Parts: sequence; C-alpha cells; structure tokens
Amino acid sequence: MRRSWLDRAFWLACALCAAGVGALLAGIAGAILWRGLPVLRPGFLTAVSSKAGASGGVRDEIVGTLILITTALLVSAPLATGVALVHSVYLRSLPARRRLLVALYTANALPSILFGIAGMVVFSRFFGWGKSWLAGGLLLGLMILPTLSVALIERLRSLPRKYREAASALGLTRAQTVWSVLLPQCAGGLLSGALLGLARAAGETAPILFAAAVFSGAGFPSGLRNSPVAALPYHIFVLAQDSFDPAVEGHLWGAACVLVGLVLGLSLLALPARLRAHEEARNA
Repeated sequence: MRRSWLDRAFWLACALCAAGVGALLAGIAGAILWRGLPVLRPGFLTAVSSKAGASGGVRDEIVGTLILITTALLVSAPLATGVALVHSVYLRSLPARRRLLVALYTANALPSILFGIAGMVVFSRFFGWGKSWLAGGLLLGLMILPTLSVALIERLRSLPRKYREAASALGLTRAQTVWSVLLPQCAGGLLSGALLGLARAAGETAPILFAAAVFSGAGFPSGLRNSPVAALPYHIFVLAQDSFDPAVEGHLWGAACVLVGLVLGLSLLALPARLRAHEEARNA
C-alpha cells in the first residue's frame, strides 16, 4: 500500500514538472511570436538585411544557417554511425563500452564556447581558413556527434536479439549483419538523432561566432577559405545589442521567430521516429 502511494506521488511530481516545463516553453514561444508577428511576412524571408538589421529581411541568414547545419549533418552522421557500431557490435568488453558511453555523455556536456575557441585556434589560425562556412559546419558536426551517437546506440540496444540470431543462423558475417540487418533497422534512430542534433546546432551562436559567421556582407559562399556566412543565431545576437532602437527590435523578434520555427520544425520531424523506435522496443 505504501509502495503504491509512493508511486502515485512520484508520478504526480513528474507530471507537474513536465506541465511546468511545457507551460514555460509555450510562454516563451508565445512571447517571441507575439513580438515578431508584425514583421513576419513573405518579404521578410526573401529580402536581404539592410541598415544594420533595421530593415530588410533574413534571406542570407536562413541560407547560411541551412548551409551550416547541412555540413554538420554530412560530417556527423558517418562518424556517429561508426562510433555506435564500435560500441554495440565490435567492442566485446563491457567496461570499454561503459567508458565510451561516459566519454560521449561528457563530450555532450561540454560548453559550446569551447568548440568555438578550439575552432578559431585550429581552423582559422592553424589551417589558415579564416572565417569559413566549412569550419563552422565541422564544429557543429563535432558538437552534435555525441547526440547522434547516443541516439543510434540506444536504437541498436533496443533491437530484438532475434535479428542477430537469425543473421547468424543464415551464416552472415559480422560485416554482412551490420550492412544487411542492423543499419536498415536503425535508420529511424539515426534520423531522429540527426534531427534533434540539428535542432540544437541551428541555435548555437558561440561556435560560429568565432569561426564561421559575420553580421553582414556574406551571401552564398564561393570557396572554402575566408568564406563566412550569415547565420540566424549570430544575427539575433548582434541585433540584441541594439534592441533599444524600435526598428531593430522588431526585426530582432522576427528573426527569433524564424529561428524558433526552424528548431521546432526539426524537433517535430524527429518525434514520429522516436515514438516508433520506443514502440518497437516495447513490443520486442
């Protein structure tokens, strides 16, 4: 009886915490939308920023953000797949698996500004790239690598053991099992982890501040070195410093709305894949 009461109290506390977080998130999103609606129009998404952000739109910032997160995905997805397969398939030692998982969680907790400083030292100065979209994409890819790796590891862990047993019974080698059985079954986990990682990367300011982004004068990059891009997080960061100007304030909240919409869209796209993976794991 006492156990049942404690379970209900714990469930109620979790529900209240979830409701509080949801209400806080909805309040923040609602406040941003309310203040950004006056400038949200089709021309705002297709026009170039002008007059130090007081007029125009965020076309170049959207394009630059998409370039950065696409590069991050192309960098992190193969690496995360390799890390997850090493953990779940090729490492036989349980302590080694635990150490790798601890290292991934530790890397995931590193402040993003450390990635930015490291990127400035390594890519901008040591390699001589200056500010470059490639440096920003590489930094964001390395930053979200632990998120993708852990998502894929959890998906591999949730796969029913019968898949591997059936592959062994058919005489498949380990490599054939990976390519023919495990990777196709884990595509949803990689997709959901990638979308969640990109949602985080889209809102990061510190890594691109040091290595990739400028406030104005950057369109579509034409090379690898000294080819910065504009990006929504950095654009919002700079506008926030001049937010006392009413014209700048309106465009600040409009850009924030666009960024929130991008992050929310990526998160919602990842939700069906996550739910399907949990359902398959529960029914396994």
